[in-house]
Amino acid sequence: MTQSAPTLDLAWEPLEPQAVADLLGAAPVRWWLSGGAALDRWLGEPIRDRRNIDASVVLADLPQLIASLPAGYDAWAVRDGEELVPFAEAAEGDEIQPVLVRDTGKNAWVLRVNVEDGAPSAWVYKRDPRLMLPWDRAVLDLDGIPTGAPEVQLVWKALRPRPEDDADMEAVVPHLSAEAKAWYERCILSIHPHSSWAIHVRSPLTPAKASWNRPRRR
Repeated sequence: MTQSAPTLDLAWEPLEPQAVADLLGAAPVRWWLSGGAALDRWLGEPIRDRRNIDASVVLADLPQLIASLPAGYDAWAVRDGEELVPFAEAAEGDEIQPVLVRDTGKNAWVLRVNVEDGAPSAWVYKRDPRLMLPWDRAVLDLDGIPTGAPEVQLVWKALRPRPEDDADMEAVVPHLSAEAKAWYERCILSIHPHSSWAIHVRSPLTPAKASWNRPRRR
């Protein structure tokens, strides 16, 4: 019997990070855990409950990633922000974001794949290509699972942070290295200066306390 097409309202049964790694392990392309799940994994504990789980891949590698999915899973593209179509039916040039992976046996979404940008040597911020970071800093190997660096995930969340994003930021920022925190703060000020998070970075009354304004130790 042919299974009916899913909807965006289909229930979620998100995979655990190791299960994501197992699911995508056969892919011959770079992918990485992203979003809140990446923050939780980097921190070593969950910050809050999450409805779904994210992985990311650059656009050029997306077809190979989806083609590597094992039997029992299918992929659906969110086209132009609202229309859900089978990934195979998405035309070249369509604006696809994100791609949802369904466990057909459970008839539930299990993974959201975000489409990001990148160059051979660096991750590139999709919203502003001036922002780049070498791949070995943008994607970390955490116990064998490629995981987006926390400062990168926070920059994604900074555009229009929700209360739950505030919780993520407040949990993660105190644990960033000096280098990662300075990079994050420079990005907020240059890329998302109108974000509510910029207020905490700008420190207008005591600018010397902002890590981006501290002289480097020699």
